Amino acid sequence: MGRLFVINLEGKIYTCKYCRTHLALYEDIVSKTFHCRHGKAYLFNKVMNVSLGETEERLMMTGLHTVADIFCVGCGSIVGWKYETAHEKGQKYKEGKSVLERYKVSGPDGSNYWINNEAHVSGSDADDEILQNQHFPYSISNTI
Repeated sequence: MGRLFVINLEGKIYTCKYCRTHLALYEDIVSKTFHCRHGKAYLFNKVMNVSLGETEERLMMTGLHTVADIFCVGCGSIVGWKYETAHEKGQKYKEGKSVLERYKVSGPDGSNYWINNEAHVSGSDADDEILQNQHFPYSISNTI
């Protein structure tokens, strides 16, 4: 097994909720209007300190995509997915970008999103426009 190198980011960062490994910069957010089956998710231009899983075809609420799960290199937790290919013309902007599931990361201010066991969204990447009338119960817990 090779030696693990972790990139430490500066500025407003998102970290793994479990091990605090730096994952992404606030300035790299493309959209905060994504949802996963557990609640909010953010689309980023780039993420760091992750490894890619196997690619697979997933039918999401916005169409068929080829994606790979992304894992935190610090603890191995699945923290989101990367879009390899979007099969719908209108979804091509997602290609090469990554989604971090908000409840699996801590925000720049140290906040965590916690899911309610009753919250569930079918699919994996519904935009707010599609789900504008649904409510996703979660609470914000600040950690110090």
